[in-house]
Amino acid sequence: MLRSLLKRFAKKDPSSVRIALCEDRIFLSSQEVIPLQKNEDAPAWRAAIDALPLILRNLKDQTANIVLADQFVRYALLPWSDALKTHAQWMALARHRFCAIHGPVANEWEIKFAETAPAGPRLACAVDAGLVDELAARFSGTGVSLVSVLPFLIAAFNQVRELTGGSCWLVVEEPGRLTLALFLRGVWVAIRSGRGDPAWRESLPELIARESALLGLEEPCTRVIVCAQGPFEAEYENFRLDAFDYQELALAAN
Repeated sequence: MLRSLLKRFAKKDPSSVRIALCEDRIFLSSQEVIPLQKNEDAPAWRAAIDALPLILRNLKDQTANIVLADQFVRYALLPWSDALKTHAQWMALARHRFCAIHGPVANEWEIKFAETAPAGPRLACAVDAGLVDELAARFSGTGVSLVSVLPFLIAAFNQVRELTGGSCWLVVEEPGRLTLALFLRGVWVAIRSGRGDPAWRESLPELIARESALLGLEEPCTRVIVCAQGPFEAEYENFRLDAFDYQELALAAN
């Protein structure tokens, strides 16, 4: 059953808005949902970016925080290495990792990474450089200040972190896509995304068991937090599970 974060994370600053960009819709902190018409011949993010000028026209003199759907983002965990001393060295590793996974197209991506724990893996995120450039261009001259851009997975985790107990599976549902991320004893262990099976809710225990086996976990992690599209009524005997609405998490203010 879906839990609500609205009271805990009520937006305090009326001059700050949150805009969540998805492939097929845009969520606004006013609770307005703007449907989008996808262009199959354009990048997945094109429709959302092209819809921004009309939205920003009504937000002059405000600040904006953008949340990007994980449909637009690729993730990689960079294992800690004492041999890497500089930002450039870590960036080279991140670029190499993305190219190894996704091919030469990753050379056209904008990459950011952050330390997740002392001597722990670094979490790297990559998006099309064209998306970053177009986003900046759409805000230019509008009178709206772009304060931050966060991938949904990171934005959602920031909101629910204190509920994890230090370890959890974070499951993110987006149209046609499912992401499973494991946070174990305060450290990111794995982030895997793939095409979402329409029946994934019924098979979630099996999906998690499979991922746990691939990771060679000594003990199962039974804490699960789901970010769901629409109602979530599934219950599982061996999991301590909370489910939250995707839109609500995307728009929750820190």
